[in-house]
Amino acid sequence: MEQTEAILIRKTPWSDSSLIITWFTAGHGKLTTVARAARRTGSPFSGRLDLFHKVEIGFLPSRKGVLHTLREVRLVETFSSTTAANLFLCGYFAELVDLATQPGEPFPEIYDLLARATAHLGRAPATPRALEFFENELCRLLGVHDGTSCALAAIETYCGRIPASRMPAIKLLHPAP
Repeated sequence: MEQTEAILIRKTPWSDSSLIITWFTAGHGKLTTVARAARRTGSPFSGRLDLFHKVEIGFLPSRKGVLHTLREVRLVETFSSTTAANLFLCGYFAELVDLATQPGEPFPEIYDLLARATAHLGRAPATPRALEFFENELCRLLGVHDGTSCALAAIETYCGRIPASRMPAIKLLHPAP
């Protein structure tokens, strides 16, 4: 069994009782696991599989594919913000990291950026400055932005598109009068 620090960036129902969980991890980059029986009452995963929580996970690596088996989750830091702007901005950051990275390729600097962003948005209001900082810093880490041009253009060129979650986040950061 392998262990690593991780942030939950996506979860999808897989069956009546199980979930497919996508993590961004410190040691393995983007990682997808199946959490069997996670949706059952009394599951050992109860309360630990929430978006943007920072956790320590234990998983069994798959021998044949990219879907690993989640065995344990230990909560390190909860994401506690309940404002829509903060949730949408974290969702945008998670979607952007998911789009810009490949499974199984460790990128500790991007993990650190995402961890700092979710920690910040867990305790402080979302701002346009936080959005711009994250985009610029991600582009710098990916080596696709020189700091003088628009980070959004660099993201679109690198990823092929801008994540759909950006527009709702922008609307919440700049409400109409």
